[in-house]
Amino acid sequence: MSIYLLELNDEMATIAGHVQQSLVQIACGGRSGGAGVVWSPGRIVTNAHVLRGEPVEVTFCDGRVVPVELLAADRARDVALLAADTAGISSLERGDSRRLRPGDWILAAGHPWGIAGAASAGSVIATGRPAEGSGYPGELLQVGLHLRPGHSGGPMVDAGGRLVGLNTMIAGPDVGLAVPIHVIEEFLREMGEDRAAGSGYI
Repeated sequence: MSIYLLELNDEMATIAGHVQQSLVQIACGGRSGGAGVVWSPGRIVTNAHVLRGEPVEVTFCDGRVVPVELLAADRARDVALLAADTAGISSLERGDSRRLRPGDWILAAGHPWGIAGAASAGSVIATGRPAEGSGYPGELLQVGLHLRPGHSGGPMVDAGGRLVGLNTMIAGPDVGLAVPIHVIEEFLREMGEDRAAGSGYI
């Protein structure tokens, strides 16, 4: 195998391991609901459709299970904000979803079919409003990778391991869709959860 492929393989595995540190598993009413990602100290973001039933609790990468409080949800944009004790859990550096190009490498993390901390890699197909009808009212990241039940709400990152979106739905066997990070940030600003760009804190 080419040395370049080996280096790429190692780099992608390193990125996946880094992302898993901020990945959470969400359970609603005692049943697995999907995934989420630590956004900043005390805050977790996920898809609104993941939150089905109460109580809601999250499991961190270190195995700690804590209850969460739903602070806000936007069903149309499919984004929700949770409050939880995230002590000791880091957040991901934020990327720029508007700068992604077709062909850029992308990685999605989640818990497909209950497999904790799984990762799936692929490339960007397009950004913006999908040509096919997805039922989503705004922009989406369209990527060529496998998303399965349990990926929802989990982080999608670029080749630098920077958060660029939340896994949200599939549009075919090998096409996944994600809510772009700028849509998430817009939602948080509207909820009064402002942050300085790139600071990692709300």
